Amino acid sequence: MSKENPIFALLRNEKAHPCNSGNETTPLNIFNYSGIGALIPKGNGPNEFNIQSQFSSSELRTMCSATAYALIATEMALEDAKWKPTDEIDKQDTGVAVGVGMIDLVDVCTTYEALKKGYNKVNPYFIPRILPNMAAGQISIKYGFRGPNHSVSTACATGAHAIGDAFRFIRGGQTSVMVCGGAEACISPLAIAAFCRLRALSTSRNDCPEEASRPFDRERDGFVMGEGTAILVLEELTHALSRNAKIYAEMLGYGLSGDAVHLTAPSEDGTGAILAMDRAVKDAGIDASEITFISAHATSTPLGDAIELKAIESFMGQHSENVTVSSTKGAHGHLLGAAGNLEAAFTVLAIKHGVIPPTLNLQNLDTETCLNFAPNAKKDWKPVSRRVALKNAFGFGGTNACLCVADYKE
Repeated sequence: MSKENPIFALLRNEKAHPCNSGNETTPLNIFNYSGIGALIPKGNGPNEFNIQSQFSSSELRTMCSATAYALIATEMALEDAKWKPTDEIDKQDTGVAVGVGMIDLVDVCTTYEALKKGYNKVNPYFIPRILPNMAAGQISIKYGFRGPNHSVSTACATGAHAIGDAFRFIRGGQTSVMVCGGAEACISPLAIAAFCRLRALSTSRNDCPEEASRPFDRERDGFVMGEGTAILVLEELTHALSRNAKIYAEMLGYGLSGDAVHLTAPSEDGTGAILAMDRAVKDAGIDASEITFISAHATSTPLGDAIELKAIESFMGQHSENVTVSSTKGAHGHLLGAAGNLEAAFTVLAIKHGVIPPTLNLQNLDTETCLNFAPNAKKDWKPVSRRVALKNAFGFGGTNACLCVADYKE
């Protein structure tokens, strides 16, 4: 069983919200439906991000914002991992698995308007900009990584699937190091309107956006769309030890499943989530009783959160009373294709530091359950033996992923 070294990098804004991913839950005055988005603050001020300062105008012409975010986070992750190989063999032994959940609809709309003015007005890089695999491609090109060059686009499970696939590439002996994760930057009037038409977004707290995303809470009414990225570096254990790499946690297992029920709604009995968790635990070769923390997908939708809790309790059975469930989406919103990897990074940090992150805005749980929670405050994590966690991620089309991660023991 190979063991990995997840290293993460986030675009941060510490002032925006405690425990957040760099996003600021902000009223969007240009929209009159949901009106809320968890945006990376743009500008030149403190805790603001200026993308133009990171790339030349010619570089920005070739990439969408999600790709730019992924490139910046990758640089941070590789610096932290101290892995920027110059040797050709090492470059061939390093791969990339980074996905994007949704293409930039602003790019599509803008290009369509440009086409009305004439063929020559269309950006020749329009197609590369909107292809979901271009974040992985740009990273591979920048650093000369010639290992697996992989991209997955499975809606809101994208980031978790990317990490799981990277894990399998290493375990299968195809490479020793993988740069992996997901990126998303698709907040636009069209995207907001479309999700509102699905009745997926929160609309009841437009005047107090910091309270809108409230996983598991009785008054939840939908998710808050976010943007950003998180990049992890996974590494085969012998390889990591040989170069004295900093090891945050150990990747144990990966499970996938399909609901096979509905385009946007999960199966009511939670079968898909149960199968993904069960397969991750079996892949890890552990007993479910060893799990004491589950980082939930919980997006703050009435149906989805309730079904996930039902699935977790069904899967954990009599061990449910020993499990704490948390969703960090109350702090940073729902990053769609970058949700699973961002929350996997939080899970890794929880393992490393023995602290379970809080579920913000959880005031009144609307489900009777034996499971434990961390409402509005972090919780010390002191299991009997080692810290073992599951990270769930689910997406439209009934696609499910689950990662099993634990603290590293020599």
